Amino acid sequence: MTHDPGRAGEQRRDLAAALKDLRRASGLSGERLAVRCGMSQSKVSRIETGKTLPSVVDVQQILNALGVDEELARELLALASIANAEYEDVRASVRRGLHLRQRELGALEAGAKRIRYFLPAMLSGLLQTPEYMRTAMIPPVDPANCDVSQAIALKLERQSVLYDRSKRFDFLLTESAVRWKLCDPAIMAVQLDRLVSVSRFPNVTMGILPLSTQVADAPFHTFTVYGTKLVTIELFTGRLVLRDPKDLDHYRDLFDYFSGESVFGDDARSLITQWSEDFRGCA
Repeated sequence: MTHDPGRAGEQRRDLAAALKDLRRASGLSGERLAVRCGMSQSKVSRIETGKTLPSVVDVQQILNALGVDEELARELLALASIANAEYEDVRASVRRGLHLRQRELGALEAGAKRIRYFLPAMLSGLLQTPEYMRTAMIPPVDPANCDVSQAIALKLERQSVLYDRSKRFDFLLTESAVRWKLCDPAIMAVQLDRLVSVSRFPNVTMGILPLSTQVADAPFHTFTVYGTKLVTIELFTGRLVLRDPKDLDHYRDLFDYFSGESVFGDDARSLITQWSEDFRGCA
């Protein structure tokens, strides 16, 4: 399947029709499919009627919910890649509502058995306390016009997935990410206590990459590997989604490389506790 910008409209219509036909063939109602995908029923309807162009992540969630075979899934994902650039503008997320982004992330987390988080700059939402979360979500420019209450509630709700023992979570944090003073020292101390607590969950591994360690590669950006399906990359202006198996292999190898330079278990907790006490000393 080749990329032909002149046929973009036709390819979008083909994708919408194919998803609608598959949903009908499965016997699922639009409402039931929406529940399985973590979407609203109105969004499913807009996708099927071509009023909303689904992201590649949306299409993957729908195909997973419908149990589509791998060959057909690859074809439709290729069509989605052509019809939709795999990039989500952060401004579009704000316009749609930050709470919808939390639903999308929750659906991704629900659909993966193992998730690897590489966090060189900031803590993942699954690890954040409410106070840290609020500071992280409110933009420094025009903060008065950003209501994050619903998004924070959903982000806290997402954290319940950590208690699902059928899933495995691997968090790899640089010292810079842990010690970056996003909030007041007292809030930072509590946030680091939260890290220590989560690190003890039986289905969680947490590694720390200290600044004192000599590492022959640089932690360029945050990324998350969802099982064997996709990698997301966080940028200042949006999010990239990669699905090529070679890209997934590359990011899994990167994660393993940085893991090999990190400390885990009691050694990691000792560092985090020390940094927490440093923040308390500044409070």
